[in-house]
Amino acid sequence: MAELDERLNRLTVKIVYYGPALSGKTTNLTRLHDLLAPELIGDMMTLETEGDRTLFFDLLPLGFTAPSGLLVKFKVFTVPGQVAHDGTRKAVLSRTDGVVFVADSQRKQAMNNGSSFENLISNAPLVGLDLATLPLVVQFNKRDLSDILTEEEIDARWSSAPWPLTFASALEGSGVLDTFNTLLGRVYANLDRQFSLDRVHGLTRQTFIAAVAGTA
Repeated sequence: MAELDERLNRLTVKIVYYGPALSGKTTNLTRLHDLLAPELIGDMMTLETEGDRTLFFDLLPLGFTAPSGLLVKFKVFTVPGQVAHDGTRKAVLSRTDGVVFVADSQRKQAMNNGSSFENLISNAPLVGLDLATLPLVVQFNKRDLSDILTEEEIDARWSSAPWPLTFASALEGSGVLDTFNTLLGRVYANLDRQFSLDRVHGLTRQTFIAAVAGTA
């Protein structure tokens, strides 16, 4: 969960990109690193295995200063998608403030998407997270490929889900910021309740998202 260090006047927020192996979690972070303003972001750290599959996690640090002087820092992580690394997924997921679930739009990946989402549902309570209140966005990635599920098919399958759906091609950069900003809006609501971002720190929902996107 978000941590407020009053001595340093710093709020640290954690976001996790979750999903099956090779769905594009690392590519999402790479594109965020490319798309966000340089003064907001730090160096991206990537730990990979052979075949470009994440073994431990990726980490993209970014941040900005609120009108009150509060430093808002984000740590954006990915989790490994392989079944064998479930312990690492739990560790990275712990104390997160928001999750982007990255699904693979290819028809042949539907079962892997389902298994990975079930894994998220089962792991969340084990690390103290409540999916009823945890900000979550579901992104269907790889829209640039052939033989993918249509948006209508995806909407029909997820119509009863309470989480927003976004569509992206992280490789091309489309939909990456939209997904991130959609999650930020939901994360902001929780942070504002906890830390009075608007009343005390002069951060409205709009300025919060704009500041992270580098457009404030």
